[in-house]
Amino acid sequence: MSKKDYYEILNIDRNSSQDEIKKAYRKLAHKYHPDKNPGKKEAEEHFKEINEAYEVLRDPEKRSVYDRFGTVGDRGFNGFGDISDLGFSTDFQDIFGDVLGDFFGAKRRSRGQRGADLRYNLNVTFEEASFGVEKDIEIPKTDMCANCKGSGAAPGSSQATCPTCGGRGQIRFQQGFFSVSRTCSHCRGEGSIINQPCSKCKGTGRVKKTKRIKVKIPPGVDTGVRLKLNGEGEYGMYGGPPGDLYVDINVTPHPVFKRENNDIVCEVPISFPSAALGTEIEVPTLEGKVKVKVPAGTQNGRVFRLKGKGIPNLHGYGRGDENVIIKVETPTRLTSQQRKLLKEFDKISKEDNHPISMGFFDKVRSLFE
Repeated sequence: MSKKDYYEILNIDRNSSQDEIKKAYRKLAHKYHPDKNPGKKEAEEHFKEINEAYEVLRDPEKRSVYDRFGTVGDRGFNGFGDISDLGFSTDFQDIFGDVLGDFFGAKRRSRGQRGADLRYNLNVTFEEASFGVEKDIEIPKTDMCANCKGSGAAPGSSQATCPTCGGRGQIRFQQGFFSVSRTCSHCRGEGSIINQPCSKCKGTGRVKKTKRIKVKIPPGVDTGVRLKLNGEGEYGMYGGPPGDLYVDINVTPHPVFKRENNDIVCEVPISFPSAALGTEIEVPTLEGKVKVKVPAGTQNGRVFRLKGKGIPNLHGYGRGDENVIIKVETPTRLTSQQRKLLKEFDKISKEDNHPISMGFFDKVRSLFE
């Protein structure tokens, strides 16, 4: 191309960055592509100029040489006829592969492929979740084939360049100025083939096995917590990195305790006489039994808080409490003597013996006055 300014063709400044050059080229190439302008000779010529300009400006060395000799038009140019005179060649296929590959879905597959992630459901007890534990689990997974060291090729042999695509992993078709690429069906985009596959893994470089893994459960986990073990997933193909293992925690219910955030709740039943007269009870905790004094006149539902007897914070900041809820149990299947004594007790009871009842009925009477 002679006596033309490549910067003007791409509509950019001389100080434009590589990203700006690529963006400008992408926009113009899409606009003037022959497929979008069938039969328009002017658009086809402009498309050639755009590609030629980009071929020079996208390459730092070519651009540097071009900039040293100035521009065309009114500013003057020092006698170059075509860019090929500078020792460069215009390869439209390379341009398309670099910039417009995403338009046509043509990209070479990377040789190394990351292994898949795995998920494992792990049940732990309430106590294990509270204080942490180390568990051994067995995971069925793919691992590196020891026979071929993950290469997929039989010992003593090696991989060869794919003869169909020449190692590119793609096959390109040129139709005028329109370049289309598709994945090579022979090597499936890998660029190489295995002439002698490993007998153990059938050329995949991976074998199925069961692996025993130690999982450290930190104190304070709860149902729904997911632990990530880096690199313990499926083995990557062709030297690619392995995937990860995600362990989903499920805490089995406890027969006595319930969890509320980092606190635990324990409901303790006591008899009516014990609640009325006061008593001392033994309360279970995660670390054994402790004694709690229940004062006389304790009502049903009263809560006694045991500081620091709950669950450790998962992130290591302190520990919750244990809330002991008193449940006053009403006696059933009374004997005749018990019934007689209770009736006698009820007769001699005064209103101030039942402050909750007094307060309730006072409120009810005020509603109807």
